[in-house]
Amino acid sequence: VKKIGLLKRNCFAAVFEKYFDFQEAGEEGNAQAVVHYRDDETMYVEAKADRVTVIFSTIFKDADDIILGKVFMQEFKEGRKASATAPQVLFSNKEPPMGLKDTAARTGEGVGYITFVLFPRHTNRETRDNTIDLIHLFRNYLHYHLKCSKAYIHSRMRAKTSDFLKVLNRAKIDDENNKKKPSYIGKQPFL
Repeated sequence: VKKIGLLKRNCFAAVFEKYFDFQEAGEEGNAQAVVHYRDDETMYVEAKADRVTVIFSTIFKDADDIILGKVFMQEFKEGRKASATAPQVLFSNKEPPMGLKDTAARTGEGVGYITFVLFPRHTNRETRDNTIDLIHLFRNYLHYHLKCSKAYIHSRMRAKTSDFLKVLNRAKIDDENNKKKPSYIGKQPFL
C-alpha cells in the first residue's frame, strides 16, 4: 500500500533525479524537461552547472486567487531572508519567466509561474529525497493554502456581517402602530 501511495512521487522523482545528476556532473546544454502534470498546468526542469531550475505554471481560477497567490508568493520570496538555506523563489504573473521565452508556455490572465532555483545543497545525495518530497507537492500546497485563506476571509466577513446586522436590529425604529400618540391628540381644543 505504501509503494502505491508513493507512485506519483516516484514518477516525479525520476525526472528530478535525472536533472539533479546532470547538475552534479556539471553537464549543461541538456534539453529542458517538460512535464504536463495537469490539463492546463506544466512543470519545467532545467539543469545548469551550478543549479537546477524548476518552473511550475499554474492556473488561478478567479481574481481572488490571483491576488491571494501574489501575496502568498511574496511571502515565499521573503522567506529566503529568514533562512539562508532556502531555495530562491520567483513569481511572475501573466508572462512566463525568461527561461521559458520562445516556448509554448501559456500567457494571459490567471496564469502564474513559480520558479524554484535549487542549488547543490538542495540537490546533493543526502538532501535530494527531501527536496523531491517537498517540491512535487508544491502545487497542491499552494492551492490548498489559497482555499484555506479564502475560507478564513469569508468566515471573518460572515462574522462581521452578523455583528453589523445585530447593531442594525438594535437601532430599528418601532412600528407606526406601537408609536405613542402625542398627549394633545384626542383632547378638546381651546375655544
